[in-house]
Amino acid sequence: MKPWQRALFFLVAWLIVLMPFLFWRGTWFGKPLSDEEITQYLHDDSKPRHIQHALVQIGERIARARARGAPPATDVGRWYPELVRLAIYSVEEVRNTDAWIMGQDPSRAEFHATLLTMLHDQSPNVRSNAALSLVSFGDAAGHAQIVAMLQSNFVTSPASGIVRAIAKPGDPIRTGTVVAHLENSSGGLDVRSPITGRIKSVAVRMGQQVAAGTILAGIDPGNDQAWEALRALYIVGTRDDLALVRQYEQPRDDMGERIRQQAIQTEEEILRRAR
Repeated sequence: MKPWQRALFFLVAWLIVLMPFLFWRGTWFGKPLSDEEITQYLHDDSKPRHIQHALVQIGERIARARARGAPPATDVGRWYPELVRLAIYSVEEVRNTDAWIMGQDPSRAEFHATLLTMLHDQSPNVRSNAALSLVSFGDAAGHAQIVAMLQSNFVTSPASGIVRAIAKPGDPIRTGTVVAHLENSSGGLDVRSPITGRIKSVAVRMGQQVAAGTILAGIDPGNDQAWEALRALYIVGTRDDLALVRQYEQPRDDMGERIRQQAIQTEEEILRRAR
């Protein structure tokens, strides 16, 4: 091997190792931030992931303060107005993280009021996190959304077109993943999943002409979503929820034992409250 070939080989090998590290570094929220960095990241509109990073760091500080019995606002109260401001931020992932973080300090009336407004967010993930966070305030206002978290979510076509690609039943899927690809006079259109879960059913076939509003597929909730919803219903569930909860008590290949045990405990607690 010639010297220049050897150098090129080692350069390529180094890049193969470096690129995944840089990607991980850029998407990892565990890097500690200073107070100045948190303030800076919260206003970095050019990089929404910086905002998420700052929110996660605030959430970790809240958790540490609560663990030692101190009021969280003592450590992070200076950024609480930013959490309220970000509730209407344009990027869904930021709002989603924000809703979760506000639930970590249920002593704040401004968080309570903000979360109630987030129950009407256009994103089902944001609505779900707002509903779960409200439970920590002792507020069951998001009960209907929590119940919806345990039900199948149906993806509809936003426009008319011909189905050129469609997911298969049983396929795992994440929020934002393409469920179907349509083709019409305006070009191609990707229809994406609103939640993370698994394709339950497909209602159309390849090459089919569909109208706007046509149901394309049904998606069952993922394990994490189901577990969080069952934990919330343990606190705010009613007898009317029992039929849905019992569906998760049955052994399923796509659901872990943790889910089944939580469903059993949730039913027992709902019945205890009813008695």
